[in-house]
Amino acid sequence: MITAERKPLEEILQSVSSFDRILIVGCNECVTVCAAGGRKEVGLLASALNMSMLKAGRPVQLTEHTLERQCDPEYVDELAQLVTGADAILSMACGCGVQELARRYRDKPVLPALNTKFMGAAERPGVWAERCAGCGNCVLGVTGGICPIARCSKRLMNGPCGGSGNGKCEISDEVDCAWQLIWDRLKALGKTDLYEQNMDAKDWRPAGGGGPRRIVREDLTE
Repeated sequence: MITAERKPLEEILQSVSSFDRILIVGCNECVTVCAAGGRKEVGLLASALNMSMLKAGRPVQLTEHTLERQCDPEYVDELAQLVTGADAILSMACGCGVQELARRYRDKPVLPALNTKFMGAAERPGVWAERCAGCGNCVLGVTGGICPIARCSKRLMNGPCGGSGNGKCEISDEVDCAWQLIWDRLKALGKTDLYEQNMDAKDWRPAGGGGPRRIVREDLTE
């Protein structure tokens, strides 16, 4: 899932300081799972903004709404009536959601309340770790299901490097060497022969090196 964290309150306050009517929009997908932008977080942010602005002697009108998905035009259209009565939209979604709102409601400023972080998975309650870089050409089938792009600090396609030691990355003893993890996994699967096969230099065009990416499914288009 896409992970995100809320921006500092001071930064959000500064971004909305010139608006009197603010529509705060949450998203019921990824950012809800990572407790950054769901219905609960929308309510908490609205309360914090309201209190801060009242203390500053500048009361504002805050409207709260949470969409099923902010990156989907079908749901974004639901906001049309609410947007009419707002001076600005404060999005509590990932960057995809912010940009979809901006694309749909071109006459309104759309401001991000979150910092989008990475595509990751939950390690334990309250902790998420990066697992995928969206490189466009997945090699997990030959690396034991462990991504060398997202999890190796040097993004090595053939590792490990000379800086790793005792199964840890040279950048920190807290960071596992991705290629040690790959070796351990392949060994457990009895597929160490895959480790010995050199992978070709990576073509980064599918990762965005060829410009903004798009998927077109002809069987789904009208």
